Amino acid sequence: MRLDHIAIAVRSLDDALSFYMGVLGLTCVGRETVAEQGVHLALLPIGEGRLELLEPLSEDSPVGRFLTRRGEGLHHICFQVADIEGTLARLRAQGVRLIDEEPRCGAEGRKIAFLHPTSAHGVLIELVEVPKEEDRT
Repeated sequence: MRLDHIAIAVRSLDDALSFYMGVLGLTCVGRETVAEQGVHLALLPIGEGRLELLEPLSEDSPVGRFLTRRGEGLHHICFQVADIEGTLARLRAQGVRLIDEEPRCGAEGRKIAFLHPTSAHGVLIELVEVPKEEDRT
């Protein structure tokens, strides 16, 4: 496993990008809308990982509800795995509570799945299967 990204929920991508790019000097390498997840997102490489800024498409999306309850801030941590189906099966066998029993499509068309925060000491964890040719090792 490797760190893929840290996701931050924001009310406005443009406002957040003003800070992360204008103040911190990071570069945005892509913006995307992932309708299935209910978000607009921006990707900013930093070190070997990335920051993923998430703006909800609506207040009733998962990120929209998160912002209503908790405000802007850390939303989840994402780890790269080589075999997401195998990883989910192993975690399920170990009693980990899964939000996604099967992978679904996420940003950049990658397979993703989320683990429930109650199994990870209060942290929402995303797993992403990254094709070998894209692995940033």
